[in-house]
Order: sequence, then structure tokens, then C-alpha cells
Amino acid sequence: MIALADIERRIEAIRGADAGVPATEAAAELLRLGEAVLEHWVTARGEMPTKATREGFRLLALHHQGAKGEPSFNACRETCRELVYHHNLIAATTDAAALRRNLGLAARVALHLYFFVAGKLQEAALGEFCCSSRNGQNAAWQGDATMGNDP
Repeated sequence: MIALADIERRIEAIRGADAGVPATEAAAELLRLGEAVLEHWVTARGEMPTKATREGFRLLALHHQGAKGEPSFNACRETCRELVYHHNLIAATTDAAALRRNLGLAARVALHLYFFVAGKLQEAALGEFCCSSRNGQNAAWQGDATMGNDP
């Protein structure tokens, strides 16, 4: 299994790359890295990561497996689906500018998935309210929205 720190470095490398591997290969690597992140979650729960697919993608099957009995893990469901979406966009695009843009977005989505799962491994309540990186138990959320107004 790929170490979590290595996953972050590899996503950042793809995000910062202007050239090198073709965008389709980089997008496939981002999917693999997303799978590796979810493998950490499933393994931490004492389960064996599935090799199955859902809708043709192992990433979605791993998310499904990881969400069983853990409703707050559904906070990253759409993030997984968005990573698949960007992978498919890249596979269907030939325009160089669109490829760069979509690959950059896919890398950001993969990084978001990484941060959510890495945070959830440290703080089980993460995702109770949303998938923000704020600690759900220590946030002292009062239920009032300031809408960005400074006191």
C-alpha cells in the first residue's frame, strides 16, 4: 500500500506538472491514488479493500465499502464521483488547454479526497456537518452564520 504522505506528494507532482506524461495517463494515476487513499480508510476499519467495481470504477466500489456503517463518510461520495467525472472528461478531450484545465481540476479533487480521508483517519467526527477540514468536535460551532462579516 502506498504511504499517505507519498500519495499527497504524487498528487501534488501531477498538479504542478506542465508536461511529461500524457493527460490520460496522469488522470488514470489520479484515480489510482484516490483508490489508494480509500484503501487506507478501509484497511483502518479492519477490512480488506475490495477489488470490485461500481459503475466501472474501483474508486466508487471502495467508497461504497468504506461508507458501510459510517454515514459521515458519505461526505466524500461526490468527491469520488467528481474524480471519475474529470477522468472521463480528460479521456474524451483533445484540446490541449482543456486537458490542462481538467487535469488541474482532477488533481485538486484528488487532493481534496486525500485531505478528507487523512483527516477522517485522525478525527472520526470529520464529515458530520460537511467535508471541511475543521475538527467537527472542537469547532465550537454555535449555529449562527456570520457570512464573512468581521465582528
